[in-house]
Amino acid sequence: MDPNQKVIYSLIERFIKRGPEEEKPAGFLTEALGLKAKEVISLVGAGGKTTLMFRLAKELFLGGRNVVTTTTTKILEPTPGETNFLFIDPDGDKMIDFVQSHLVQYRHITVAQEKLESGKLKGVSPNLVNELSRVPGVDMILIEADGAAGRSIKAPREKEPIIPFNTTLVVAILGVDGLEKELNEENVFQPERVSKMTGIPIGERLTDEAIALLITHPEGIFKGAPPLSRVVAFLNKVDIPNSREKAKSISQKIFEKRHRQIERVVLGQLKKEPPVAEVIFP
Repeated sequence: MDPNQKVIYSLIERFIKRGPEEEKPAGFLTEALGLKAKEVISLVGAGGKTTLMFRLAKELFLGGRNVVTTTTTKILEPTPGETNFLFIDPDGDKMIDFVQSHLVQYRHITVAQEKLESGKLKGVSPNLVNELSRVPGVDMILIEADGAAGRSIKAPREKEPIIPFNTTLVVAILGVDGLEKELNEENVFQPERVSKMTGIPIGERLTDEAIALLITHPEGIFKGAPPLSRVVAFLNKVDIPNSREKAKSISQKIFEKRHRQIERVVLGQLKKEPPVAEVIFP
């Protein structure tokens, strides 16, 4: 574990491992996302999905929950500081058997089908996510269900995101640092789709209205969310100077769209402590 990870781990441990009489501070992901028991959480969008997945998994683990992390697309191989055990096998039955046999021992297991030449891990099918959620003792499953090639802003490709049908909570992440940047390949994943969806021409700057549309549009980053799942918008990187007010402006635009599933907007700063700056409700 590198020194930065040790600092983050110790800070989480300090606040999560408290007695029942002690109040947990605002600003942690488990409270900000409004998590319930036995959640299946799909993370979509851009600007910090992998960081959010392992950061939330650490909180849950330290809070006494048994967690499985995985992807329905591809992710970078996690470090030892991000997961307690990485299990890779193309056989779904072996994967389920391993989780069932070792969950009590490791309590946070990341699973994938294979390691690709790129160094990334190939994920699992939505059906396998459903089977994993039924393994006795699994409290939470976290799934990275989308790709963005490291960009802060994106629109889904035709077959994305890949959200398992048993998902109970969908969290869509966009980076506030994408606001007011030019709509081009350098700044945005799938800029042509973003342009078509928002009406912003290629080369023009992204507005708060455009980002709100990306979040609420039927073909936007929540595309494919199960009808009964809860939905949270996560605006990351509000620790950048002047970004918090920008995030609040985007939040207002989101709520003006009256998306029937979006229950809150979380203003996040995943590279800082605490990782949540504010939670905004309609």
